[in-house]
Amino acid sequence: MLRFEPKNPDYREIATATFERQQAMRNLGISIASIEPGEVELSMPYSPDWTQQNGFVHAGIITAGLDTACGIAAFTLMSAGSDILTVEFKTNLLAPAQGERFVFRATVIKPGRTLTVCEARAFADRDGVESLIATMTGTLMALQRREAS
Repeated sequence: MLRFEPKNPDYREIATATFERQQAMRNLGISIASIEPGEVELSMPYSPDWTQQNGFVHAGIITAGLDTACGIAAFTLMSAGSDILTVEFKTNLLAPAQGERFVFRATVIKPGRTLTVCEARAFADRDGVESLIATMTGTLMALQRREAS
């Protein structure tokens, strides 16, 4: 596993604050389980509110968790005063999303001054057993921080 040195010694607090400003994550009940330089794990409890017509958690919800995990993992390696924006991702849905809890783990593959590439995996936890349900490769762009409009 790659080990990265964060550019900002306050990366954990800044990345957590960035995550907490995302109302969508709060609405989905997604929280940070762990955060390290270039890595993050998010957790989401099951809710029938997130299901599609067959009772599985909707692919859009799973994709949102993966995308945010990639973004926060990339953000841990950004310079102070930076912000992050996804510019591209590819998701592979591997199995129906059914479980009591969902985990989104992302790792930076290649950090960059402007663009960072991450990989993420989503797991469904059912009776204490994790099953891989989706993967994502994402490209994220560093921006100068600005106030939300």
